[in-house]
Amino acid sequence: MPVSFPAVDRASPPVAHAVVTGAGGFVGRAFADLVGEHRSIPLSGSDWREAIAEADFRGATVVHLAARAHGPEASEGQFDRDNREKTLALAEAACRGGAARFVFASTVKVHGEETAGEPFRADSPAAPADAYALSKWRAEEDLRALAAREGLALAVVRFPLAYGPGVRNNFRDLIGLADSGAWLPFAAIANRRSLVHVRDLASALAIACTHPAAPGRAFIAAHPEPVSTPGLVGALREGLGRPRRLFAVPAAVLEGAAAVAGIGARMRRLTRSLEADPGPLVGELGWRPALPLAEGLRDTLAWWRGPGRA
Repeated sequence: MPVSFPAVDRASPPVAHAVVTGAGGFVGRAFADLVGEHRSIPLSGSDWREAIAEADFRGATVVHLAARAHGPEASEGQFDRDNREKTLALAEAACRGGAARFVFASTVKVHGEETAGEPFRADSPAAPADAYALSKWRAEEDLRALAAREGLALAVVRFPLAYGPGVRNNFRDLIGLADSGAWLPFAAIANRRSLVHVRDLASALAIACTHPAAPGRAFIAAHPEPVSTPGLVGALREGLGRPRRLFAVPAAVLEGAAAVAGIGARMRRLTRSLEADPGPLVGELGWRPALPLAEGLRDTLAWWRGPGRA
C-alpha cells in the first residue's frame, strides 16, 4: 500500500523537468511527493539500458536515487553493476541528451563505518568498508571524471541512515525491537549516530537540484544533532507508549557476544558512532532540516501503527 506523507512545503524553488530513478523507493517517494511532476526511469529490470536510451534528457535535472542497498546475498559484482555501471551509463546518456544537472544520492559510508570523536565531513578521506560503500564511491569517482571531461553539472548528496514512514531494513527492525517491550542491554552505550528524516532528505536533494552553488560539490544531508542508541530506543518506546526498559551491558561485551553469534556488524551499528556534519549544506546552500527527532519519530510511528504498514 502506498505511504502517505504529511503535507510538504513546496515554497522552495521548483525542480524543473525532473527525471528521477528510484522514484518508487523509500527516498524516491518522498522526493517525488515534494517536487510533484516528474518523469521516471526504471532501472531494476533487464531492459534498463533501453529505458535509459528512451528517456528525454533535454534540459532535465536528473536525480539518481535507484541503488542496490545493503544485503548479504549480493556479491561485489552485483553492487558494482547496479551502483556504478548503471550510474555511469545514465550520466553518459544525460550528457548526450542535454541534461542541465545531475544529482547523485550517495552515502556517508563512503568515508567509513564509524567515527571516533570527529564527524565525517564531505571532504573527509574516502574509506569504504564494504561492497555497497565501495560501489557508491566508485560511482562518485566515475561521475567526477565524466563531469570534468564533458562539463556535466554534478552535485553529490551523501546521507546517513534515513527514517520516516515506509522505512525498511535496520530502522524498521529497531522499531520492532522497541515495540517488543523486552528489556534491552543498551543503557551504557554512549555513541553518536546521525540520522535524517526522509522528508528532510528530499528537501536537501531538491536544493542540490536548484542551487547555483551546488554543481561541482559533494554535500552531507544529516540532522545536525546526533542521537545515541539508548536515546533513540528510549524515544521510540516513549512514542510507542512502552516502558523504557534498558539495562547496562558494556559495549565490548555486546560486541563480543554478537561476533560469536555472527551478527557483529549489526551490533556495532548499535554500539559505535557514525556522525556526519551537514555544515556546508546548511551554511552555504541554506538547507534547514524541518523535523526534530521527536517529531520525525511521531511521523514514523504513526505509519508503523497504521493500517498501511506492510
